[in-house]
Amino acid sequence: MILKDIWLDVKAVKERDPAARNSLEVLLLYQGVHALIWHRIAHWFYKKRMFFIARLISQIARFFTLIEIHPGAELGHGILIDHGAGVVIGETAVVGDNCTIYQGVTLGGVGTKKGKRHPTLGNNVTVGSGAKILGSFEVGDNCSIAANAVLLQPLEENITAVGIPARPVKKDGVKLQKKEKVVLGEHDKKLVEQIEALQDEVSQLKRELCRMEKELQGRKEAEKKGEKKVG
Repeated sequence: MILKDIWLDVKAVKERDPAARNSLEVLLLYQGVHALIWHRIAHWFYKKRMFFIARLISQIARFFTLIEIHPGAELGHGILIDHGAGVVIGETAVVGDNCTIYQGVTLGGVGTKKGKRHPTLGNNVTVGSGAKILGSFEVGDNCSIAANAVLLQPLEENITAVGIPARPVKKDGVKLQKKEKVVLGEHDKKLVEQIEALQDEVSQLKRELCRMEKELQGRKEAEKKGEKKVG
């Protein structure tokens, strides 16, 4: 099974990367393929509950490829990790078949509790370079996440999302109207509360800074008046 998955990964690169000349070159020289090979071996040990060996293999892979995939992550077949440097895939992340992941992508969690805390990608999902998908939710089949986007909520199938935070701009390849809304599922309420709390804290710090600046300015003016009287 592992050998079959490796071959499908090599085939995916050969078919979807215009720079790939032949399968042997892909197998020997593409660090994305190397990271997937290491991961499939590490994941086998992880399922056998040999956690130390699994993590050791993943750390060795990270050292040589600059791609960090937790051995617990579940990856489908036909995956293309293009370039790959800086890619991070968390422990409970799930990546479907024939997905494309570019450099700098993070499939991360937003909490410290154990259990499912990383995203699940459907089949044929493309994640642009530098994009972050954070939290435990599903991204539907055939979705595209733009470069540097930060996705914090679920997406239906066939959606293109851009921005920070990422929002849908296309459905089935058709541009969405500004007033049109796509049902994305329940938002991560805890994350929203954390963001709002941070915004309140920043506003409070700004008010405090403004007060201190006025107080300091008043002291300086008082000192100047005092120096004039003495003079």
